[in-house]
Amino acid sequence: MSQIRRQSIISSVVVYIGFAIGFINTYLFTKEGGFTQSQYGLTGIFIAVANIMFSFANLGMGAYITKFYPYYNDNLPKKKNDQLSWALLFSLTGFCLVIIAGIIFKDLVIRKFGSNSPDLVRYYYYIFPFGMGLTLFSILEAYAWQIKKSVFTNFLREIQLRLFATILIVLTFAGVIAKFDLFIKLYSFTYLGIAFILLLYLVFTNRISFTFSASRVSKKFFKKILTLISFVYGGSLVYSISAVFDSILIAAVLPNGLALAGIYTLAQNLASLIQAPQRGIISSSISALSRAWKDKDMKRIDRIYHSSSINQLIFSIGMFSLIWLNFSDGVLSFHLQPAYLDAKWVFFYIGLMRIVDMGTGVNSQIIATSTLWRFDFVTGIILLTLTLPLNYILTKYYFGVTGPAISNLITFSIYNAIRYWFLVKKFKLQPFTAKTAYTVLLGLVSFYSCYYLFENSHGFAGLVIKSMGFMLIYGAGTVLLKLSPDLVPVLQTVQKRLGIKKGGR
Repeated sequence: MSQIRRQSIISSVVVYIGFAIGFINTYLFTKEGGFTQSQYGLTGIFIAVANIMFSFANLGMGAYITKFYPYYNDNLPKKKNDQLSWALLFSLTGFCLVIIAGIIFKDLVIRKFGSNSPDLVRYYYYIFPFGMGLTLFSILEAYAWQIKKSVFTNFLREIQLRLFATILIVLTFAGVIAKFDLFIKLYSFTYLGIAFILLLYLVFTNRISFTFSASRVSKKFFKKILTLISFVYGGSLVYSISAVFDSILIAAVLPNGLALAGIYTLAQNLASLIQAPQRGIISSSISALSRAWKDKDMKRIDRIYHSSSINQLIFSIGMFSLIWLNFSDGVLSFHLQPAYLDAKWVFFYIGLMRIVDMGTGVNSQIIATSTLWRFDFVTGIILLTLTLPLNYILTKYYFGVTGPAISNLITFSIYNAIRYWFLVKKFKLQPFTAKTAYTVLLGLVSFYSCYYLFENSHGFAGLVIKSMGFMLIYGAGTVLLKLSPDLVPVLQTVQKRLGIKKGGR
């Protein structure tokens, strides 16, 4: 577990730095006198549509790499390892099909989005390079995770990608990029930029070689590979549609859709802060889970499951509480456009959904790397069946921009409950202990203590006081209750490095 812990911590630090840059970008996008809500909303729609493009184009290649890499690595010399070559070829072929479909169905897009979100139609074709970059990077990323280069891929996705956006934003404010038209066109190539950097890194460090001669591993496992990608592809496709349907729906059915999508995008970006350690934990544990299933090491899988659940729950509750305590003061103190105050309750429901998702640990990755990965497809279908109608009804007829957030909280809670039940029934794996309940109670006590103690403290000073008070209570409680099994080893390592305490394991 020490290697997973080390990579998770380093990756999480990288993710936090990336989120700090993302926070600056969000501020620049939303501050008074900057970009309009519709322009900011368009960047969010670019991300949502690109994810759908990737979901169609990848043809299950990410799962193929994740599941079968140990077999290729153990049985083939590097120069004869054809796995990545086939993965890239099929993904690029899939994206060509996406481009063809995009051209064929452009008139349908115009009919659905033309009145409420005209800029989406105007820049329609620029979503394709954005989606292609995401597709290429994600396949290379999946391979890099297997060779234990998750820290570098997290740097590219979390820091470098955001730095590209920062540069474009600064050049726009400086007048070098005179119009939003040029900004969004350059922005559409940012994912291709990090994909190119990762490819060059893997080539020049001699981590990959390309061959399209079918190896004995590909021939031996061909039927199993085909079965895997068929089911996982379908499951990941419906999951991705469920995950990004909310933003696209807002742009399509609500008047002034892109402006409301901008409000929703702010809430999503703030809620993504809650997810910060999740990306690091997934990227560092996926290889270990693949190996553990191959070696039938159930104890290791159980340890990873428990550790991922409690660590993510501690962080997600803490971050959610900090943002919720300070949401209104943050918008006003940083002089964001007043309309973004409407994102508060959107964030509330999305944030709760993130807590549920993170608190259930790496259940998705455990199922995906197991022999019963077909269940991924089943749960994906259930999620999609619930998400699409509920999103539409709650958004169009009841709650407007808050509707998708409420819908996602309901559907993702059901989705994770089903996965929890499945792992308990099939493998006797479940992530919760008494410390799970202690963490929830600690979060509630810490939040309401600060809420009532500092309810008359506002502005930037109030923001600082409430934040410091919450972190002190919540942090002290986490340490005293020893909620995380990884906390003591991490503290010992920090003390050793700082010379505070000699020795330690």
